[in-house]
Amino acid sequence: MSTARVTSTPAARELLRTLAARHGPLMFHQSGGCCDGSSPMCYPVGMFMTGPGDVLLGALDVDGIAPVEVYMSKSQFEYWKYTALTIDVVDGRGGGFSLEVPEGKRFLTRSRMFDDAELVDLGLVAAGPGPGGTPDVG
Repeated sequence: MSTARVTSTPAARELLRTLAARHGPLMFHQSGGCCDGSSPMCYPVGMFMTGPGDVLLGALDVDGIAPVEVYMSKSQFEYWKYTALTIDVVDGRGGGFSLEVPEGKRFLTRSRMFDDAELVDLGLVAAGPGPGGTPDVG
């Protein structure tokens, strides 16, 4: 599979390098809302425990640091599985316990729907045309 479910912007990767230099290997858990406003929460590896109720979306490749795994809950994944996510960073303070808060920055998730070829690559639709010549979105 060549389609990534999650990517990051250059600004996010720059901040991740800074945070990794301070805190060691990092990971994200895409929050489902409530007090943190559906933000991607960045933690040192081992600080947030994932379990069988979480889905690994992928790992961000950031030059100079270990890959940064990104997780979300299975129930949330059911809503977002047709969506490509991009972790970005903006000025301002977010809520919660994410590592970037003291930096005066906050991570956020930008999203877009996967295109037809990406849906086929991810196995979310059958390859080949459905009725009317378009991929069969199962």
